[in-house]
This record gives sequence, structure tokens and C-alpha cells, in this order.
Amino acid sequence: MAEHHVNEAFSRTWTWMAALAILCIAGGFLALTNPFGATIFAVTLAGWVFLIQGVIQIIHAFRGRQQTGFIWSLGLGVLSLLVGLVLVADPLAGAIPLTLLVAVLFLFTGVAKTMFALSLKPVSGWVWVLASGLISAALGIMILAGLPSTATTILGLLLGIELISNGVLFLFVALGMRKLGDLQ
Repeated sequence: MAEHHVNEAFSRTWTWMAALAILCIAGGFLALTNPFGATIFAVTLAGWVFLIQGVIQIIHAFRGRQQTGFIWSLGLGVLSLLVGLVLVADPLAGAIPLTLLVAVLFLFTGVAKTMFALSLKPVSGWVWVLASGLISAALGIMILAGLPSTATTILGLLLGIELISNGVLFLFVALGMRKLGDLQ
């Protein structure tokens, strides 16, 4: 009986998931057609997130100033606020350190996945983990090799790819939810 209610709820909301899928796919293609604009957007958005986080952290620090760690909490809030201000004030300059961070993340993630794959070697499918690790590491190296010029577009390209990937996922989920409703 409970399964029927879950299926009914999914079947009523599949159109919202489909709309989200279309929005993500359209946004992804928009980002891919203008990776520079998407990079500026992504850096500015990150800046606002840091700004808001910084303000909240500072407020939290002062509300608990009698507790241990006040200085650390305040320092983290001020640091987040400053990072946010820099990113919002000059998103193009902020794109370089964020791109460097993404490149290093890809590189280290790639190395970790490769090592993990080698430890899985007798297990079926370990080659897919290895391929994923090598691709991540190669992307990290390519981004690092192209800095600083890659900084103006790579974040926008990654944003576009991520949005399209999420949109396709959401579309399949929406169609699955719709199919659940049709089974009733």
C-alpha cells in the first residue's frame, strides 16, 4: 500500500523534474557557447557564497565569543569575507586561483583513483576506475599546462558539461517517475 502512494507521488511530480532537466541542459549549452561568460558567472557566484558564508561565520563567532575558538571562528569568517570580496570585485582575477584549485583537485583525484584502481586490480571493472583516474589526472595536467590562459574558459566549460550531465540524469529520472505513474 505504501509503495502505491510513493509511485503516485512520483507520477505527480515528474513534470517538475523534467522542467529542471530542460533548464539544466539549456543552461549547460548556454555555458558551452560562452565559456568566458560562464566562467565569470561561476566565479561571481562563488564570491557571493564566500561573502554570505563570511558574514554568517562572523555573526556566529560574536554570538559565541565566550566559547573557546572565538578567534579561529572569527578569523575564518573574515577570511571567507575577504575571499568573497575579491572574487566579486574582480571575477576575472579570481578565475585564476579557482582554476588552479580545480586543476590541482583533478590531478590529486586522478592519482587517488588510479592508486585505488591498482588496489582493485583483480576485481572486475577495475579498468574503468583506472580510466577515470587517468582522465582526471590528464585533465588536471592539461589545465595546469595552459594556465593562466585556461582560467578564462575552463570553469565555464566544466560548468556547461556538469549542467548538461545533470540535465540528462534528471531527464532519465523524470521519465522513470512518469513510467511509475503509468503503471498504476
